[in-house]
Amino acid sequence: MSSGGAGPSSRKEFDVKQILRIRWRWFGHPAVPPPHSPPPLGDYFAGRRPGGNSVDGPSVSGCGNLNSPSGSSCVAASASGGSNLCSSSGRKFVDPAGGRGGPGRTGAPVSCPRSVSSPECRSSVASLSWLSPPSHRRSRLNMEPPGEGPVAQEPQLHPEDGEELVAAGAPGTEENNNNPVDTDSSSCRTSNSSATLSSCVSMEPCACPEESMYTAMSHADVTFRKMEGYLRTRQLCDVTLVAGERRIPAHRLILSSVSDYFAAMFTSDVREAKQDEVKMEGIDPDALWVLVQYAYTGRLELREDTIESLLSASCLLQLSSVVSACCSFLMKQLHPSNCLGISSYADAQGCNDLQRAAHSYTMEHFLEVVAGQEFLLLPLEEVEKLLTSDDINVPDEETVVTSLLTWVHHDAATRQRHLPSLLAHIRLPLLQPQFLADLESNPLLRDSVECQRLLMEGMKYHLLPQRQPLLQSPRTRPRKATVGVMFAVGGMDASKGATSIEQYCLRQDTWKQVATMSGRRLQFGVAVLDGRLYVVGGRDGLKTLNTVECYNPLSKTWSVMPPMSTHRHGLVGGRDGSSCLRSVECFDPHTNRWTTCAPMAKRRGGVGVATWHGFLYAIGGHDAPASSLASRLSDCVERYDPQTDVWTAVAPMSVSRDAVGVCLLGDRLFAVGGYDGQVYLNTVEAYDPQTNEWTQVAPLCLGRAGACVVTVKL
Repeated sequence: MSSGGAGPSSRKEFDVKQILRIRWRWFGHPAVPPPHSPPPLGDYFAGRRPGGNSVDGPSVSGCGNLNSPSGSSCVAASASGGSNLCSSSGRKFVDPAGGRGGPGRTGAPVSCPRSVSSPECRSSVASLSWLSPPSHRRSRLNMEPPGEGPVAQEPQLHPEDGEELVAAGAPGTEENNNNPVDTDSSSCRTSNSSATLSSCVSMEPCACPEESMYTAMSHADVTFRKMEGYLRTRQLCDVTLVAGERRIPAHRLILSSVSDYFAAMFTSDVREAKQDEVKMEGIDPDALWVLVQYAYTGRLELREDTIESLLSASCLLQLSSVVSACCSFLMKQLHPSNCLGISSYADAQGCNDLQRAAHSYTMEHFLEVVAGQEFLLLPLEEVEKLLTSDDINVPDEETVVTSLLTWVHHDAATRQRHLPSLLAHIRLPLLQPQFLADLESNPLLRDSVECQRLLMEGMKYHLLPQRQPLLQSPRTRPRKATVGVMFAVGGMDASKGATSIEQYCLRQDTWKQVATMSGRRLQFGVAVLDGRLYVVGGRDGLKTLNTVECYNPLSKTWSVMPPMSTHRHGLVGGRDGSSCLRSVECFDPHTNRWTTCAPMAKRRGGVGVATWHGFLYAIGGHDAPASSLASRLSDCVERYDPQTDVWTAVAPMSVSRDAVGVCLLGDRLFAVGGYDGQVYLNTVEAYDPQTNEWTQVAPLCLGRAGACVVTVKL
């Protein structure tokens, strides 16, 4: 279609949508030439005046017969006053007016020997299509330098058209057949479509296929190294941090991206957000400089001489990762000589994990801690916290008293007046009688009436053992480390006979397996003598045993002892062969006779029995005839008072259990394992006779019933 024969009727053959289809087709595909060149399409893209004359000046894009002497020319649109996309010399860019293109050439067609269908010219146009703004962003495009020529109307696609933009050639051409239309992925593969450009401008993620995306793996490292270079050379810095006499230039964006403190400062409507210099009060200048460098590099050096100032600064600037790193570093540096100071410092900074770690270390290594200088310099409140704790790892209460007197003697003039209040936290009734007698004449305690009253309370506890159940108080509760450890030996498990031995630590509230017997034993006995466990008799499933073996908890070794003269098992029972019993008998060694006592309220077999301060406790069991398969389990707990010959029901267990192991550890009774009618239990409960309450403690490693449970003071 020639430009000279174009009239109003011929213009109607190509509406706006058709022009956009062709433009979409050309700019949305890689520059691949079609098999046959279509009819000249320069007229479709060139602006026309009424009457068919081309507009003088650059068109949007295209090549055609523009009556040039060469018979063919290529004109590229310039979005800013005269830059061309294709030149006669083959360059993609031609300088604007006044450049190497020479004067007077702005907006003039540039002769190009290649047709618009040639791949070189088309690729040049397509490669820079991103310079053109998206069609939906503005309706007019100034195609000429300011003040020169008319403004061409940019074609627009209205929403009501509702058709997919596809490539459409002139009738009779082969472009439609040989170049199928691409889907949306083609618009993502290039940046020519307005939709793609729009998504890039709005920073929305592009829905491009994975193979079309490029990711620079070292982009962040390279970028931050360059920003670090700007910091070193003080380029592009927009804020200066002033700490003491030190002035530290930095970039607000970098500081805000790393520190929540700076982010709140620079993005809020506060005075510092507009200041070129920001004063940093209460922060060490050297630590601030280290943290500013960390914001750019992600690296910092942790040293013992600077760790405290660094942790304080990072807490202020809310650098959580640095705080965590500093706390981990200090946890590794814990020592009896510094754990008290680290605990106090962590508490002041609000570092709870570090404070708990330092406190646990202090409790575990109490003997070494009280021998150091930090303990002697502790304030009154911190000493009081240590004395009230049940978790300090000490062999006896005498060690605690000695530590207290050492602390008071370090500054007796100031601290002696606090001795009565501090002595009230000592478990004086649990001291040895000889040690109590020596304290009475101690010069620090001799002149204090309150101290003497506390010492007398401890002596009464020893002088009146029958009244000890009535004299219970917080000072009679032993510390966890002084009560020893509990062992659960053997029993019945899912494998029909457990051979393992588990040890329970009250202070850590944990069970662990410590040893294994030489073979399976059921209905055997365990006794404690001189800190060793003696395992006696029982059944191995086939025969009754007379063998004896001894376990030493300190050396963790077994010894074979001489056997009994008689094979025996089942030393204690609660059945008469047909049913469970509730009757009780008592043996008096002075008269060498058995006498009948008051019966229990309920008949039970498989009962766990233990004593506390002269009281007998019967715990759990079952009530059923010997032939019954449906045993009725019991959670009942009864207490027997030998002085009054009366049974009293106390708080029941939380779980009904048969064949439960029972043992006294410290001042609490522990119900260990048992059988609930379906499975062998690993649950453990502790009963406090003073509060009449049961509490759950750490479970066994292995569920077992009928285990022998004993306490050993290591």
